[in-house]
Amino acid sequence: MTNFRTFAAAAAITAAAAVPFAAPAAAQGIEEFRIGILGGENANDRLRSNECVRAKTEELLGVETKLFAPADYNAVIEGLLGGTIDMAWLGASGYAAVYLEDPEAVEPVLVKINTDGSYGYHSIGFARVENDIEDLGDMEGKVFAFGDPNSTSGYLIPSIEIPQAGYSMEPGEYFSDVVFAGGHEQTIVGVYNGDYDAGVSWADGLGAWEDGFNSGAFRKAVDSGLVDMTEMREIWRSNVIPEGPIVLRKALPTEVKVKMVGMMASLESMDPECAYGFMAGEVKGIAPIDHSAYISVIEARRSKIGE
Repeated sequence: MTNFRTFAAAAAITAAAAVPFAAPAAAQGIEEFRIGILGGENANDRLRSNECVRAKTEELLGVETKLFAPADYNAVIEGLLGGTIDMAWLGASGYAAVYLEDPEAVEPVLVKINTDGSYGYHSIGFARVENDIEDLGDMEGKVFAFGDPNSTSGYLIPSIEIPQAGYSMEPGEYFSDVVFAGGHEQTIVGVYNGDYDAGVSWADGLGAWEDGFNSGAFRKAVDSGLVDMTEMREIWRSNVIPEGPIVLRKALPTEVKVKMVGMMASLESMDPECAYGFMAGEVKGIAPIDHSAYISVIEARRSKIGE
C-alpha cells in the first residue's frame, strides 16, 4: 500500500503548483462541478455530510458546485455514464456497473483507508437479539433483506457468498422471502424495527459493535440516533471486500482532476471532521487506487449479469 500521507501531501503540492487556486472557470474548461452521493441514507443527512466537500470544491475550482443525492444507486451510476455527474464515491459494484457499461466513463483515483491501514470492508449480516437468531442457520422460513441491487455489500457479495455457504437466496427455498429494503439505512432500520428478520449492510469490521464499528452504515445509523446496536447482533460476515473508489469523470480537464485528487487526498489531515462525515466514520486517510483493485468485483458482477 502506498504511503497515503506522503501521497496526500504530494498531491496537494502538485495541485497547488499546477494551477492557481480558484482559477477562472474558463481556464479550466468547466462551468460547474457536480458531486453524486449514493443512496442508503436519507437525502438530508447525505447532503449535510457532504456539504463541507461541496464548499471546499467550489472554493478550490472557482465554479458552482452541486450535490446530487438521488434515492437509489442507479441514478448516480447513470449520471456518471451520462456525464451529468463529475465525481462520486462508489461501492466496488457500482464502479463495476459503470465500467461494464462504458470503460471510458470514469477513473478510480482514491480509496478510504481504515484506521488499521487496510482498505477493505465487509458485508455484515445482522438480526435483532430478541429473535434468537445466532447465525444463518436460524433463518429458515424468515425474511432476509438486501439493500440496493447496485450495492456491493448490500447485494452483490452476499448474494454470491451466502448461497456458497449453503443457503439459497431464491425466495421460498430457505428464507421465506428475500426483499430489497432500498438502501443501507433502510435495511438497518427495517431490521431494528422488526420489518425484516435479518439483513446485510456494510462496515469496516473494526472497533466496537455497540458503536457501529469504526466506519460504515452502522456507524452512520448510530451517529444519527436511529438504532441501539446492543439490541442487534452480527450473524454473518463476508470475506474482505475492496473498498469502493472515489471516481472522477475521465473527460474532465486534467487540471481539474489534479486539483480534486489533491484536495480529497488531503481531506483527513486538513479537516478530520469533514472526512468523518464524507467517509462515514473514522478513517486513517484517503489514498490512491486504480482499476486493477476492482477486477475481481467486476468479474463477480459480470457473472451475476450473465445468470
